[in-house]
Amino acid sequence: MLIAKRIFGGGVKAPHRKNTAQCETISMGVPEKVLIPMLQHIGAPCQPIVKKGEVVKVGQVIGTSSKYVSAPIHSSVSGTVTKIVQIVHSSGNYVDAVEIETDGNQEIHESVKPHPYSNDTELLELIKQSGLVGLGGAGFPAHVKLAIQPDKKIDTLIVNGAECEPYITSDHREIMENSWNIISGINILLDLLKVDNVLIGIEDNKLDAIEVLTDLADTSEKISVVKLKSRYPQGAEKMLIYSMTGRKVPPGKLPLDVGVVVMNVNSVSFVAEYVKTGMPLIKKRITVDGPAVVNPSNVNVLIGTPLADVFEFCGGFKTEPYKIIMGGPMMGVAQDSLQNPVLKHTNALLAFDYKNGKLSEESPCIRCGKCVEACPMNLLPLYLNLNAVHGNLDGLKKYKAMDCIECGSCSYVCPAKRHLVHSIRLGKALVRKEGK
Repeated sequence: MLIAKRIFGGGVKAPHRKNTAQCETISMGVPEKVLIPMLQHIGAPCQPIVKKGEVVKVGQVIGTSSKYVSAPIHSSVSGTVTKIVQIVHSSGNYVDAVEIETDGNQEIHESVKPHPYSNDTELLELIKQSGLVGLGGAGFPAHVKLAIQPDKKIDTLIVNGAECEPYITSDHREIMENSWNIISGINILLDLLKVDNVLIGIEDNKLDAIEVLTDLADTSEKISVVKLKSRYPQGAEKMLIYSMTGRKVPPGKLPLDVGVVVMNVNSVSFVAEYVKTGMPLIKKRITVDGPAVVNPSNVNVLIGTPLADVFEFCGGFKTEPYKIIMGGPMMGVAQDSLQNPVLKHTNALLAFDYKNGKLSEESPCIRCGKCVEACPMNLLPLYLNLNAVHGNLDGLKKYKAMDCIECGSCSYVCPAKRHLVHSIRLGKALVRKEGK
């Protein structure tokens, strides 16, 4: 085991609240219906290839796209397509979604079987057909990330097990329950990427996970576990790369530009599982927690399951939920309905009561500079906020709004309770709109 001797600038010491760290994953049953959106990844949305009244099976492709940056969508259940509707995506755009009434049989589609491969091209195509996207929350199509262009020289694979946001323990449980899958997935990716150095980063608040993977990694000369200091947002790619290698990813650049590929532990584990079984990405382990939840748990949930069903499986609510967040409390997205579905990159569902979920009232900025100190990207959040509020595109560009990773560190430390991240997100949307 290695110990990281450096830490990125900025960030915050957020409370861990890993209440479910020792909760073994339990599997939820088949819901009465699922709603499967055709956009569950960064990139182009898929188009439905099934029709109302059509019978589908588990693992069957129901949505595809001809665009390169995309990932196919599969049915997580067997049953009958009842309708294809448009829903509001978290991006604010309308996307198609396929509603399926389940039959409870979970009959597996004939295409689901192990698919041997003989070269890197075939393996990349398999990963694409699996529907794998980044399972740490970003949702970037895995086959795109792993298709290294000839002009990029990669020497290191970083496996991200930091899981730095409060509450979330999905990655932790993957390490504890499927450690051999993680190592198997790493070996597959070693052959694909042609690198000799693998670093598995885990924060020091997960010592049992560090111990488990260190024991397995010690059998390989290429794999090392790195114990990281707990600091948010340690799990963000650029922060993680710096802490583990000392390399800095320049603004506007990608990890590939500094010779690194970063994959989440769940993503790596899934690669191994898919190669063995051929079952595409149809389910996700999610942490269900928060002050309003009766039984906080880690649950394996079929993609498309309504949030209401997941919370009911965990005992329901002990008090009226004031805010439901998909993801962590720092970077997650507040939900407008409990009928919204679980997605591929959903790693947590948090329910907060009024006391813990109410948004604080803003007061005028006092120019204390705490947001500047907390920003891991070395930005000036107070000026981004000012220009976003006034819709000043030139100011948003000047202060590099698009470099913001929306980690929420600035909002967390702001004594004036300014809604900094919210305003910056709106500002970034203005910049994107102008670009279109």
